[in-house]
Amino acid sequence: MKNFGSLVLAAILGSLITMATYQWIAKEKNSVTIEHIDGMPTSQVAYRINERGEAVPLDFTATAEKVTNAVVHIRSTQTGNNTRQSNDPLQQFFFGPNGPQQGPSVSSGSGVIINAEGYIVTNNHVVQDADVVDVTLHDNRSFKAEVVGTDPDTDLALIKINQKDLPYLSFVNSDNSKVGEWVLAVGNPFNLNSTVTAGIISAKGRNINIINSNNSSRNTEQGSTAIESFIQTDAAINPGNSGGALVNLDGGLLGINTAIASPTGSYSGYGFAVPANIVSKVVEDLLAFGTVQRGWLGIQVGSVNSELAKSEGLDVAEGAYVSGFAKDGKSAAKDAGINIGDVVVKIDETPIKSSTALIEYVGRKRPGDKINITIDRKGKSLVIPVTLRNKDGKYGTVKREEKDAVTSLGMELQDIDAKKLKALDLTYGVEVKSLANGKVEKYTDMHEGFIITHIDSAPVKSAREVNELLKKKKSGDQVILAGVYPEVPREYLYAFRF
Repeated sequence: MKNFGSLVLAAILGSLITMATYQWIAKEKNSVTIEHIDGMPTSQVAYRINERGEAVPLDFTATAEKVTNAVVHIRSTQTGNNTRQSNDPLQQFFFGPNGPQQGPSVSSGSGVIINAEGYIVTNNHVVQDADVVDVTLHDNRSFKAEVVGTDPDTDLALIKINQKDLPYLSFVNSDNSKVGEWVLAVGNPFNLNSTVTAGIISAKGRNINIINSNNSSRNTEQGSTAIESFIQTDAAINPGNSGGALVNLDGGLLGINTAIASPTGSYSGYGFAVPANIVSKVVEDLLAFGTVQRGWLGIQVGSVNSELAKSEGLDVAEGAYVSGFAKDGKSAAKDAGINIGDVVVKIDETPIKSSTALIEYVGRKRPGDKINITIDRKGKSLVIPVTLRNKDGKYGTVKREEKDAVTSLGMELQDIDAKKLKALDLTYGVEVKSLANGKVEKYTDMHEGFIITHIDSAPVKSAREVNELLKKKKSGDQVILAGVYPEVPREYLYAFRF
């Protein structure tokens, strides 16, 4: 028994030694170590060359801290019943289609403070048709904003809040930005305030045919009046980023985020920003003139490509091909000596590689500005000086169009002769000839053909009287339009806020 016990003990010890040896060998072959250490967040992800040619760490934190204080959250409210569906591509990109709904319509976007006095740049489609614009700062203070001016051709708007000593961003020369350059996009996507995303400039001078593409009133006989020369970026942009800042790593404003390319309406890889040089020019014009002063060449152009070069026998592979002139005969380019078939290859000292580049450059100029256009004409290079005109074919500045009160409400009125009034058993009244986009159509069920007999309690006998009464109204005042429809034996009342 003693020997048997010794054998059992030896067997147990041998097994333990064998198992320990096997585990040690396995550990040496397939060791997996998970280590936890205390450390600081890593911000230096790479290096970049600064303006002095020095290699410095790539750090987004300082830029993000500087920029977020100057980007605001904008809420635009359209009061009343909103039962119309929007087909505007910009609205659908950033707010989704506005299906039938009752009550106030509220949409949100972003804006950028551009000086300490409370001026803010955003997109036109963020504040368009809004009755109330609310601005919330980074520190959660809220203010009502006044719309100073808009420019649908670039989808930009300038608004102002009554507040001073605000943090702001300075414009930088967007022409100096380069493809591959790091940028940050700052805004309020999905109502997530002060969101910062990073990416690079993917391309410049992009035209995606989205501004005013559904607004025929902004089209002329020469085509769309929109100016599109977007900075394309892969920094994530989503609904709510519209009107926010695209900045370089020094915190300079490179552009205003405006649109995304997406089959779903959410981020799919690319966003587009209006370049700062265009934004700066629009802002300066709105402040100085109340409306944008835009130079016109009066030509129709297309980008040169290999197919066009072959079909037209061109000697250049890029540029803006002149295919026609303004149909109204008001063409500064034609009068200066430019011909159909010429290719614009340079304006002043700026190379022109496409029609988009030409439209952007000329769009930054004002009526009366002089430019030197270098063209290729059947292999011969010519420099032609041109003095730009305004959209009316003149050289002076354009005055801000002041709509009368009736037009601003979206109504076209016409007087009714005595014979028709007698047939309707009326002694006075004014007929609504047509209704366009405006408060009457938006907030009431009025139809064309309605005859206005009273505004509030005052009788009206002509379209002029209607306009004079409405001109006395202030913003927020209630208006009651009373009247009848022909062959309908009852009075109708339509009420809305002015």
